[in-house]
Amino acid sequence: MKTNHIILIFVSVVILAAVVYTLTSAEDPETYIEKIEAERDRQFKFVRYNIDSPLTEDQKRDFKELNFYPIDPAYKVRARLVSIENKKVRELPMTDGTKERYIEHAFAEFELGGKTNRLLLLQAMDEPDKRNFFLAFADDTSGEETYGGGRYINARQDGKNSITIDFNLAYNPYCAYNPDYACPLPPRENLLEIPIEAGEKNYKE
Repeated sequence: MKTNHIILIFVSVVILAAVVYTLTSAEDPETYIEKIEAERDRQFKFVRYNIDSPLTEDQKRDFKELNFYPIDPAYKVRARLVSIENKKVRELPMTDGTKERYIEHAFAEFELGGKTNRLLLLQAMDEPDKRNFFLAFADDTSGEETYGGGRYINARQDGKNSITIDFNLAYNPYCAYNPDYACPLPPRENLLEIPIEAGEKNYKE
């Protein structure tokens, strides 16, 4: 089985895109949509052409597009950061039965779907930039319109006590495309009881 270390390459690219996106997020709706579309195009090209793509060569030959929900600015939310005083190491279960270690950093609280929601922000053990977070979540679309193992967002803190979470940037883990990869599953705190109809949908061959 392939190791999940190669995922770091893709994650690094996504984080870079998220940083640029966050720094230029004060924009009109048309510009916002153009930026999300550009990010989706970049993601497609990575999956379709990059040597580190999770797709096999056979899959690449027939791969035409990624499947996304329509862009909806309502799914870009401003969340309050609730710090975890005694930060602990969390072992997330992987799709292959192993575990991967992260640091529990903070909770992000936000209003969406007519209720207050709370998500746990994790940080990679070797993350050099302490403003970058890994967010794995599942919701009421998981296992139906979206991948059953949840989706990811690479979030970056952009306020002293707040963070922007844009579900339009939610993407599938590598194991959604290829079961030979091992991917972290969302922690129990991140199983949302609302549908997140934004971001990437199920991969269809």
